[in-house]
Amino acid sequence: MNDNLKILILEDNQYDADLIQRELKKSGFRFTSEIVQTRESYESALDSFKPDIILSDYSLPSFDGVAAFRIKQKISPDIPFIIVSGTIGEENVVELLKQGATDYVFKDLGRLALAIRRALEEVAQQRERKRAEEALQNSREDIYRLLNSIAEGAYGMDTNGNCTFVNRAFLEILGYQNEHEVLGKHTHDLIQHSYYDGSPYPASECRMYRAYQDKQLINVSDEVFWRKDGVAIPVEYRSHPIVKDGAVIGSIATFIDITERKLAEQELIRSKEKAEESDRLKSAFLANMSHEIRTPMNGILGFANLLKEPNLTGKQQQQYIKIIEKSGVRMLNIINNIVDISKIEAGLTEVNLKESNINEQIEYIYTFFKPEVEQKGMQLFFKKSLASKEAVIKTDREKLYAILTNLVKNAIKYTNEGSIEFGYHLKADSKPAELAFFVKDTGIGIPKDRQQAIFDRFIQADISDKMAYQGAGLGLSITKAYVEMLGGKIWVESEKENLPANRQVKAGGATFYFTIPYNIESEEKIVVENVFSVDEAENHVNSESSGLKVLIAEDDMPSEMLITIMLKMFTKEVLKVVNGVEAVEACRNNPDINLILMDIQMPEMNGYEATRQIRQFNKDVVIIAQTAFALEGDKEKAIEAGCNDYISKPILKDGLLALIQKYFNKEIIN
Repeated sequence: MNDNLKILILEDNQYDADLIQRELKKSGFRFTSEIVQTRESYESALDSFKPDIILSDYSLPSFDGVAAFRIKQKISPDIPFIIVSGTIGEENVVELLKQGATDYVFKDLGRLALAIRRALEEVAQQRERKRAEEALQNSREDIYRLLNSIAEGAYGMDTNGNCTFVNRAFLEILGYQNEHEVLGKHTHDLIQHSYYDGSPYPASECRMYRAYQDKQLINVSDEVFWRKDGVAIPVEYRSHPIVKDGAVIGSIATFIDITERKLAEQELIRSKEKAEESDRLKSAFLANMSHEIRTPMNGILGFANLLKEPNLTGKQQQQYIKIIEKSGVRMLNIINNIVDISKIEAGLTEVNLKESNINEQIEYIYTFFKPEVEQKGMQLFFKKSLASKEAVIKTDREKLYAILTNLVKNAIKYTNEGSIEFGYHLKADSKPAELAFFVKDTGIGIPKDRQQAIFDRFIQADISDKMAYQGAGLGLSITKAYVEMLGGKIWVESEKENLPANRQVKAGGATFYFTIPYNIESEEKIVVENVFSVDEAENHVNSESSGLKVLIAEDDMPSEMLITIMLKMFTKEVLKVVNGVEAVEACRNNPDINLILMDIQMPEMNGYEATRQIRQFNKDVVIIAQTAFALEGDKEKAIEAGCNDYISKPILKDGLLALIQKYFNKEIIN
């Protein structure tokens, strides 16, 4: 500290200046000095000489020690400044020391060396302290930059739980504008005061506070923080206690908003539950479907086998045939339901709006189901509320028919005594106006806890109930989908209580309601075509089409045999092929073929491609597509390929005769 000092001496008396230098050498200092007397030389030396310490006389010719000190403070405030004078008054010494002078020494110089050493030590300490403070400040700035660069919210607390710092992410996540809204406030009261449901969350129960008091690091992901706007957000946070000399002096916490994660977890749980429910329903459905398919198959195959008995009477044969036919119809209903729900699930079902007289549909359904209801010893009623002209609306006729048919069939199935009533009324006060339909029965009713579930796929009122009835559990699901496609809604009301443990069922009845828009606008008129009865169609075809030459393209032998038998009575010749390639070749070799019944799904070449190739050389032959797929859009695909028409399997005699009559009712072929 005593080596190579640069000492600036402000003294107008050369003798006194020399005296000061001798004293310094005597005290062991090694130094370089510069002596100045005027303000100008003093200011210049401060800039060029850059002294380590200034020794100044108080009384100078042009200015005094006070002025010299003030000049130094402006230029180099850190340089020690010691007054060395014998003329300074005590009050001046006090004033200079107040302003920041390092020390003063009277001109006996006895304590000059001590004053210089103390001044230099103080400066060294100040500079070291300043460097440490700057380093600390830089470190703090680095830490704050680091904290502000992370996506996690971060904040500190003292032992009282008051906030000591926050980072930018804290403010952004919790909706604060600046740190002054948070600093010094109790963080628990600010952001953790309540549970998610709004009930109080005492600080004494808070895991964060308990953990830092116990000097533990914790990780929590099942609590919420409250934003400034009063919204609770789920968070995951980690809390680190700050320990000094074995005592906790505070804590640091970091957290993230896990709203998206929680939503994803909830969606995953819902998906898992939905998948499990779907698996359960499908298992129940498959078990039920196995029963539903095997039961009619038992009737078909069993009574078909009995028909082989040689000693059957004609009455027995007719009875067995009716059972086979009834079982076949039941099997077809099951298949149709599966096809319908598949089309709905795949989004392949379209709505075709046309004019329809709902009174006629109500009357038709009444006429159709009346014998079946009366056969069970019950009564069937219907109710209309509009005149015939007002009952003509624009809707999808087939879907409305399917809805009413499904609901009435359900009512018949689940009702063994009493009556069934169905109908509609106009809800003119609705905006827009709508028709409200109902189907009411006095049957077994539906428990309240099942009244929503019955509209789900594969569900009956209780699919596992020992009293479960016939059916795949798809009818109401299809019905609900059709109602919604038409722009309405469906619901059920029933007085039946939830099934008790002993599962005894009491009749309570059920009423199904559904609505559709009352749309009376129309752009087209209803066209009623001349329709033959089945017997008339058969006679018409027999008389006018008995000379047809027909090609049957079918790879399934029973289907081919069935069509051949149906056509035999009014055709002069029937050709048979089993694939599309043979169909094209047969048509090429027999240009006089009048009609082709073209199966769509055949080996080697399908019916679509065979039709396209035939149309390249024969534009006139009538081609009717036949398929077991029967999905919506199949008919359009067949027409696009070049077919004249389309018929779905199973093919019944009346439907086939109607199609033949459509294309050959004016042609007589010898």
